Amino acid sequence: MKLKINPILIGFIKKEFVQTLRDPRMRFLLLVAPIVQLTLFGYAISTDVNNLKLSFVYKPNDVLMQKIEERCYGSGWFIRAPREDDNPFHLVQSGRADAVLVAPEGGLTRAVANGTGRVQLLVDAENITKAQSLEGYVQSIVGEAVEEQTHLSQPKLPIQFSVRYLYNPELETSIFMVPGVLCMVLVIITVVLTSSSIAREKELGTFEALIASPAKPIEILMGKTVPYVIFGMVDMFLVLIVAILLFHVPMRGPLWMLFVGALGFVINTVCLGVFLSSFVKNMQQSSMFGFLFIFPAIQLSGLIYPIENMPWILKPFAYIDPVYYFVALLRNIMLKGGDMELFLTYGGILYLMAIFMVWISAKRFRQTLN
Repeated sequence: MKLKINPILIGFIKKEFVQTLRDPRMRFLLLVAPIVQLTLFGYAISTDVNNLKLSFVYKPNDVLMQKIEERCYGSGWFIRAPREDDNPFHLVQSGRADAVLVAPEGGLTRAVANGTGRVQLLVDAENITKAQSLEGYVQSIVGEAVEEQTHLSQPKLPIQFSVRYLYNPELETSIFMVPGVLCMVLVIITVVLTSSSIAREKELGTFEALIASPAKPIEILMGKTVPYVIFGMVDMFLVLIVAILLFHVPMRGPLWMLFVGALGFVINTVCLGVFLSSFVKNMQQSSMFGFLFIFPAIQLSGLIYPIENMPWILKPFAYIDPVYYFVALLRNIMLKGGDMELFLTYGGILYLMAIFMVWISAKRFRQTLN
């Protein structure tokens, strides 16, 4: 029995191949982008917990704490956190330290010699995996240092190791993940909707009518972006309510701080949607370009994987990612009450990025209109 090939079907298949591959944008999205993304994330994604920011609070003459500090920084698990602030809670709240090891009032060396040693570890428990790993590392190093100092073996060591988990004492995963997911939802909504709106105009042929209208380019641009900025802020309010009521994520910081930061972020993503739309001709390309940005932006934001563990060559890409700053800002405001120094720093970066995105998207949009 001979296999009969339908020439009409073959013709349709050839036509689809030619139509798809003749566009250099689609060739890049189909053939180059997957290789770039796989290579990028093969290096970027790591569940290893290291490069933890650890600080110490102890008196200068505490020999045992000095030994513990040297061992911690020499282990490869920890990096040195700044000690310009002696308030351990503020070090953790501001994000300058993932944990702070605090010696007893009279010094750990004297306390261990008297058999009453007690050291406290304050841990930022936003990320429970990081918090639990950090506790295990520090407890192991403290035990080894005290054992060497006293020549006693565990569990007879004259020391108590006290751990205090801050901002997520119950170690609930939702407390850490929901603010990040909130940010991810906001990115998808604003970038995809904005780019799709302009791409739809091009696909339906109404974009030419916009060009021929008496409206100025800036008026057209404002008309295509302001509604989605408003939609983004409304969605921010709605998902925030769900996060608080359904997932019981705390809201410890002021709402004004949250919405000021969110506005800078939404302006960034909406303008980015406009910028991406200037390179596409139809909805299919718009979806592909949106995915091409959103997936790397989320992976490089620290939402799931800490950027401290990424190779140095990828870290600059994380630091120019607006999602990274908004995720950190959102978690700090909701879980830690909002550190003003971090808010001014990260909020300022978001608004500087927003100014740049408004300029570059307006320039590109004007070129597209012309």
